[in-house]
Amino acid sequence: MAIRLLRVVAAWLVLTFVAPPRTAAASGDLPPLNFVFFLVDDLGWRDLGCYGSTFYETPAIDALADRGMRFTAAYAACPVCSPTRASIQSGKYPARLATTDWFGAVQPEEALHHQRFGKLPLLPAPYLEHLPLEEFTLAEALADAGYATFFAGKWHLGDTAEFWPEAQGYRTNMGGFSAGHPRGNGYFSPYKNPRLSDGPAGEHLTERLAAETAEFIRSNPDQPFFAMLSFYAVHTPLDTHPQLKAKYAAKATQVAHDGPRFVPEGQRKSRQVQDHPVYAGMVESMDAAVGMVLAAVEEAGVADRTAVIFTSDNGGLSTSEGSPTSNVPLRAGKGWLYEGGIREPMIVHWPGVTPGGAVCDQPVTSTDFYPTMLDMAGLPLRPAQHVDGVSFAPLLRPGPADAKFERGPLFWHYPHYGNQGGSPGAAIRSGDWKLIEFFAEDRVELYNLVADIGEQHDVAAEQPQRVAELRDALHQWQAEVNARLPTANPRYAEQQ
Repeated sequence: MAIRLLRVVAAWLVLTFVAPPRTAAASGDLPPLNFVFFLVDDLGWRDLGCYGSTFYETPAIDALADRGMRFTAAYAACPVCSPTRASIQSGKYPARLATTDWFGAVQPEEALHHQRFGKLPLLPAPYLEHLPLEEFTLAEALADAGYATFFAGKWHLGDTAEFWPEAQGYRTNMGGFSAGHPRGNGYFSPYKNPRLSDGPAGEHLTERLAAETAEFIRSNPDQPFFAMLSFYAVHTPLDTHPQLKAKYAAKATQVAHDGPRFVPEGQRKSRQVQDHPVYAGMVESMDAAVGMVLAAVEEAGVADRTAVIFTSDNGGLSTSEGSPTSNVPLRAGKGWLYEGGIREPMIVHWPGVTPGGAVCDQPVTSTDFYPTMLDMAGLPLRPAQHVDGVSFAPLLRPGPADAKFERGPLFWHYPHYGNQGGSPGAAIRSGDWKLIEFFAEDRVELYNLVADIGEQHDVAAEQPQRVAELRDALHQWQAEVNARLPTANPRYAEQQ
């Protein structure tokens, strides 16, 4: 199946670079705009060729970037998966929904009796372990407007079927249930997935999900559709085709790196070089799957009216669980409030609108997709629902969009100890400046992200007025959204 998939991708690349772009219909006579949304799990900001990787090979996604707009300051709403996924579906910050940790993480009452927390000063804040059904999701909004809605892959937004995609606006669900990673034979069939039948021996999950998405697109050429392919990849377990592992193992021997392979990050170490063969194979398979779906869009004859969105749910895994990737020049990775944990690759192609090869450095975040997609489709916005989102559609149109886009500050609230070494905290980005508040130590760090994207020079002591302003704004926002906070750990206090 891998060879067939590569052939399909090669054919799509030929169409991309040889076939002329389709011309949109005249204004006022446009057909409904379709959406294909790719959400990759744990993909880091530098994990694509078009974002600077020289080790991973991503020709299909690089070609998409050549046709669309590449965002350099796009953010996930949280440094771990479930909260960001909930923010995309709802248009609300995780703190407002109280969905602030990955679903299945330790609750405070469990932490009281958990060995790991005995030496930690705080108990994590309580959090909600499902996307509330009262949220009117992005899929429900599009379905309400007549769209066929399809979901494939990782959901991880509730333990029981009452919270799975079918209950949240998706007419068809292929593989979305409670799990946050593959439950069966790694990334190969059998999958042990109640929403996806097992394939033949050797079938690959990433390819299967792409095939299901492609079939949905081919079967819906005459109805507007929203297809969300939410990959389980590149999340652990680290698992790939043997031939891809061998390919990148050979390539890794040619990687030159002068500095240390790992540097200290808190109590952990953060990878500084991209040379993990298995992870590279997973990235290539994911890229080929993207190519398969985009080839289906071309084959269905709807490329001129299908917008494509590509992004990730949190930063690349660099400090734990094999530490398979590096986010350098960004600091740290998944589970941390530093840029490596929250800054994401993001590409948007809006045919007939977005200039090819465009680059945007305006900060945007995952709550913004909901109003943006409604805006792109010409549908009424739902400001009472996507209350924390701002449409970035003006950025996608040619011309001086900066004057038409006022995003305002971005906020993060992660009152938990992450599996990857991060500690409870919150952050705000306003303009070029980012402040991180660490709850356990009651301290802050301040960075100018334009001058110091790697967050190596904390200037909080030099900028007390700016620190006070940003910290006040962060606290006001936390009060507005009723953000839950961690509490003192009595077991820790007993040891002091």
